[in-house]
Amino acid sequence: MIANRRTRMGLMACAAVALGLFAAGAAAQGPFRLSSTTFSNDSTLPLSMILNEQSNGVNVCTANGAAGGDESPQLSWTGAPYGTRSYVVVLYDVTAAFTHWGMYNIAPDVTQLPQNAGQAGSHYGSQIENDFGLGQQYDGPCPPANVAPDAHQYVFTVYALSTPLVLPSSANFPANGETLYHALIEAGEQGAILGKASLTGYYSSTPPSN
Repeated sequence: MIANRRTRMGLMACAAVALGLFAAGAAAQGPFRLSSTTFSNDSTLPLSMILNEQSNGVNVCTANGAAGGDESPQLSWTGAPYGTRSYVVVLYDVTAAFTHWGMYNIAPDVTQLPQNAGQAGSHYGSQIENDFGLGQQYDGPCPPANVAPDAHQYVFTVYALSTPLVLPSSANFPANGETLYHALIEAGEQGAILGKASLTGYYSSTPPSN
């Protein structure tokens, strides 16, 4: 588990550097921005997005045990760079080095994803298997309670690419986060990353102290 986490952190660090170089070249075309009607940047994520992991009738992913909706949020983006041929959307828990969602080969004429677009079998794009191992779908935050730091940082990022991605995948070995990050790094090295935009949210399952 620790080795896998370090691998993911290393890949994300390499991707951040590589992708940042190519995103800078798109700045002259206007800002590429990501927004959501479900939550605002740097805010606490709503219950609709939180994983629903029941134990004895209580959701262990929320501070008060309330059921989570486990639905991906509404996302929309503007200012896509000229020449965009596909989009990739990733939800990454920076605090835990954990990938909750990855959708790739989103069509170039798509500028938004409705709430719950990350359900299994979604027609908006191909999805990787998340780090929970629960399937090729979105699964929301579930940070451990009473473990510092309390609030985890969740970053949604949309990448604009000049080409679709080809990820090795099969029924027995579906594409996962590491597969996707490797593909993004290669795309960045080839100049296929035209821009990226991010949106950040926070969540803690630790009950507030009295």
